[in-house]
Amino acid sequence: MPDPNRYVRFETFRGTLEIWNHLFTQAADFATRIGRERLISISHSEDKDDGVVTVWYWDQPGDREG
Repeated sequence: MPDPNRYVRFETFRGTLEIWNHLFTQAADFATRIGRERLISISHSEDKDDGVVTVWYWDQPGDREG
């Protein structure tokens, strides 16, 4: 049964493909800060040189990050 006090959140990092490595570094740093127990996944997409990296994670009331 799902925990009613936990819910899915996300943090996005967006920029041009010229700074793709920087976007992944930002996402990795954020994922490290929230910790592996809260991390769900990291996804990315690109459209017309616009890159987006999204970190999906568990959150609950009172959590500071996010």
